[in-house]
Amino acid sequence: MAQFGKASSKRGKPTYAYAIIGVSLVLFLFGIVGWFFLNLRKTGDYVKENIQVHAWLNPNAPKKKIDSLKTYITAIPYAKDVRYVTKEMAMEQWNKDNDSSWKKFLDANPLPESIDFYIKANYVQKDSLDRLSADLLNQFPGLIKEFQFPTETITQVSKFVKTAAYIFLGAAILLTILVVFSIDNTIRLAMYSNRFLIKTMQMVGATRGFIARPINIRAIINGLIASGIAILAVWFTIMVIESLAPSFKVLHDNTSMLLLFLAIIILGISITLISTHRSVIKYLRMKLDDLY
Repeated sequence: MAQFGKASSKRGKPTYAYAIIGVSLVLFLFGIVGWFFLNLRKTGDYVKENIQVHAWLNPNAPKKKIDSLKTYITAIPYAKDVRYVTKEMAMEQWNKDNDSSWKKFLDANPLPESIDFYIKANYVQKDSLDRLSADLLNQFPGLIKEFQFPTETITQVSKFVKTAAYIFLGAAILLTILVVFSIDNTIRLAMYSNRFLIKTMQMVGATRGFIARPINIRAIINGLIASGIAILAVWFTIMVIESLAPSFKVLHDNTSMLLLFLAIIILGISITLISTHRSVIKYLRMKLDDLY
């Protein structure tokens, strides 16, 4: 009889360990996909903000007007890293990036002076840059020879980022649905082994609240544990990826990572709690014969 009671006690214990591991794996997958989605946005912004804009100056432009143009562009909220490039600086950069044999055929430096700068990602659009070009040409007539930016590159980058964002957003929504169902099934399976214990407590007079309260508290703890394991696994994976591919470090954003980890915690706790509570109520409503 004692052996039977011992065996029943073992069977009555919920399989929390398996549930925690299962939920952790699902949340880890969610975190990795979320990280790639965040990196996609950051990658697009990084590429856009490294597209240089050139305001080529007319020969013999007065230094005073050039300084005024530089000051004007620097004051634009979405412009950054404004730099006045002299003919000598332009020649030095050209020689660094290209063949310098042109010196054999030309005596004078053919490269023009310019004001070079970058634009914040949200404003790297053809329409925005066309308006900026028209404004500068209107404000400084005769000073700017040509306003140049890689139109095709900007168009292609914007198109790629937008298309990829829609694809990842669809994948993220689908994955979230799969995560919800996977965690729900994992919790329900874990609670299935505990159905007789729940029903027995009800039969001896325990109220629903008395039965559900400790199980719900345990569900919250399990959700926190599973979320913590998933966050550590995601963090470790990101560190490995960044060590193997250092270029990813440029995209590292602690604020976005904290938001992602917060989403994992909220998702882990809320789904675990809701699924557990639903299972408890389900078994409390069932007849004893239906539990077999």
